[in-house]
Amino acid sequence: MYRGHTVGVAIPAYNEEGFVGRTLERVPSFVDRVYVVDDASTDGTWAEITETAERLNEAYDPPDDGPNRFSKRVVPIQHEENRGVGGAIKTGYQRAREEEIDVTTVMGGDDQMEPEMLDRLLDPIVEGRADYTKGNRFLNRTDREDMPAFRFVGNAILSGLTKVASGYWETGDPQSGYTAISLEALNRADIDGMYEFYGYCNDLLVKLNVAGLRVVDVPRPVTYGEEESDINYVTYIPKVSGMLLRNFLWRLRTKYLLFDFHPLVIGYAVGVLATLAGAAATLAGVLGNDDGPVAKIDSNDSSIVLWLVGIVSILWAMTLDMKANASLNDVDRRTDAARGDLGDPDTDDREVRADPDVRSISEAGSDREVGRSRGERAGDSRAVQGRPTGGPGANGNRGTIDATDGK
Repeated sequence: MYRGHTVGVAIPAYNEEGFVGRTLERVPSFVDRVYVVDDASTDGTWAEITETAERLNEAYDPPDDGPNRFSKRVVPIQHEENRGVGGAIKTGYQRAREEEIDVTTVMGGDDQMEPEMLDRLLDPIVEGRADYTKGNRFLNRTDREDMPAFRFVGNAILSGLTKVASGYWETGDPQSGYTAISLEALNRADIDGMYEFYGYCNDLLVKLNVAGLRVVDVPRPVTYGEEESDINYVTYIPKVSGMLLRNFLWRLRTKYLLFDFHPLVIGYAVGVLATLAGAAATLAGVLGNDDGPVAKIDSNDSSIVLWLVGIVSILWAMTLDMKANASLNDVDRRTDAARGDLGDPDTDDREVRADPDVRSISEAGSDREVGRSRGERAGDSRAVQGRPTGGPGANGNRGTIDATDGK
């Protein structure tokens, strides 16, 4: 447990032989449940998962009392067919929701995410300041410089598009997969309809916004381990951009027309129509050279006016959208002190920073008193609400194999 809250980790893994076992071993000891999902790997990933899970579960000493009700910590799950990284994370989310885990985080199975910063993602949620937290590698200049140029440019483009599509205008680095989500958010957002491939994180932000949930960015460093990313930004950006456009239109329709009416919808509509009309007038002016100079001047004047009306209307709508969502988005500057180049460690006044919490999962057997004392100090504050259904990018649930007895 962490500060009176049960914690789960969803670990998607596809062809991560040689990495996923080490990832499992490095999970912090305060994590109560680890859902490691093999997405129909074609190498030895599943064998490595089951062997490591068996070894760690045998060494696990569950508490005699308290809210931790699980006799096993690591839950191996295997997809019968490949569903994509988003599909693997969705499976972990659904299992955590079923078991009512207070906060569920995501760690990649490639051992590139820093387990020692997991508590920094948890703090805003357990303190009631956020429903969803995500790492952001753009908040520190040194980290930005460490990112390869092609990744930085591609990520910057997707960051801008995601801001517009999701309504979280202060959120950056949407492709960062190091996240944490509350049980309330799992119940309120359309998790079952989550996009199942790369781009799932962008899709989820849109769903969180429509559900009115708060998102906080947490600074995290750039870390590239032995394994290289297989994302091809040349094909990835156009594909995700199309998904974001559909999600953007769905968000406007659902949040600002169905749930309530907001004039920003008119601004976007007028802006798009005027811009298209301006483009058509410009094209007509270029092609209509036989109508004389007066007609050409009138056409140019009309196109300029239409372009201005379109641009101003879109900017006005964006401004209204920023104001409407300002309370749902923030950056957790209080954790900057945890990075030596971002602040003064002496100003870090968080309640929990005990060294035992960053020990590996394999050391958890002798470490249970930490979780017990936290459970005694803080009550369970979970809130379960009905979740809105529907939304773009929905995918049907397909077969999974659970290698544990579930408890």
